[in-house]
Amino acid sequence: MSRSYDIAIAGAGPAGLAAALYLKRAGHKVTIFERFDAPKPVGSGLILQPTGLTVLADLGLLDDILSLGSRIERLHGTDAQTGRTVLEVRYDARRGRRFGLAVHRAALFGVLHRAALREAITIETNVEVETPETGERAGLVCTNGKRLGPFDLIVDASGARSKLRHYLGDAAVPRPLAYGAFWASLGWRDGFDGSALLQRYNKASIMVGVLPIGRPQPGAQDMAAFFWSLKPADAHRVKAEGLEAWKAGVISVWPECEVFTSQIDSFEQLSLARYGHHTMRLPAGRRLAVIGDAAHSTSPQLGQGANMALLDAAALGHALAQANTIDDALGTYASARRWHVRVFQALSLSLTPFYQSDSAALPFVRDRLVAALARVPPGPQFLAAMVAGTVIDPFRRIGLAEFQWSAAG
Repeated sequence: MSRSYDIAIAGAGPAGLAAALYLKRAGHKVTIFERFDAPKPVGSGLILQPTGLTVLADLGLLDDILSLGSRIERLHGTDAQTGRTVLEVRYDARRGRRFGLAVHRAALFGVLHRAALREAITIETNVEVETPETGERAGLVCTNGKRLGPFDLIVDASGARSKLRHYLGDAAVPRPLAYGAFWASLGWRDGFDGSALLQRYNKASIMVGVLPIGRPQPGAQDMAAFFWSLKPADAHRVKAEGLEAWKAGVISVWPECEVFTSQIDSFEQLSLARYGHHTMRLPAGRRLAVIGDAAHSTSPQLGQGANMALLDAAALGHALAQANTIDDALGTYASARRWHVRVFQALSLSLTPFYQSDSAALPFVRDRLVAALARVPPGPQFLAAMVAGTVIDPFRRIGLAEFQWSAAG
């Protein structure tokens, strides 16, 4: 690298923190600006796929996250009415080495945040940025009118509601998807497979899920992410009907889940997740790079959100290390991530109606087609690669090699 850059990062989520680690270790001056009064995670649980785990391994943080998460070997779904298995995906149908790691979002945030503190990365809080200013150097204008900078580069890691990306001519906002979900982080209970994401469906309008997510921080109890799909527009009606009526509906679909619903005393324990779909045509421009959900947001059907964000961070760090100028680096970053992002955004958008929609025909097809794919080669291998995030190789073009999973024990 010929010189050190002064870089501003908007957002202290996984994308922003991972990017900060890569850039600080490469010798750049990095400042993170966070709109909350303290950096913190948002949400319940997620699965770190082999893609995201490879990035964490490259950052030297794999052991830290493995100590907190739950190793996931398979995804399993059944029809609530017939009990028939309609989804069975194992991570590596050929070698049996790859796995996912289900974690509480607080665990992922904590591992990255503690690493950022060890690296003495500056994080300024209560700073909400509104617009970028670019020229020979770049600046940021805050909502209160305060100006920050100058910087050599701005990295937008501010999430799906980003204001900064509009500077690149992307005026679109994520298109709301019809279905969201109630989520809760609850105490883990025996009787459920601790190495699987388990789901139960009633057509595509109801989906109940249980995911073991390990511990949010060292010393805490093991937890489960529990979720129930619904239209955000119906949330008010569901709450008006009362908590006990909602619990009865859950138990009618999956009686064993009473061990989780019994832990819920109020709707306040449930977070309503809303999903939207959006993919930037070009996530980079003059002195501005857009990463994570700010660049591409979608439904969680393939569980790629946090993993895509980590890959973006690694790609940006690699591009800056290889290019002679910031403009060249931003072009390299956008090119390196283009096809992997587009393919998985398309897959997620096309699959979502099969699992969350009002259609009667799509779940009928799903329950037969996916079940057949899981049994007949090369179907199992394709499903495993789709879940793992490796249908298209995301590693080579960003300077990484996939982690050797046998080394993880």
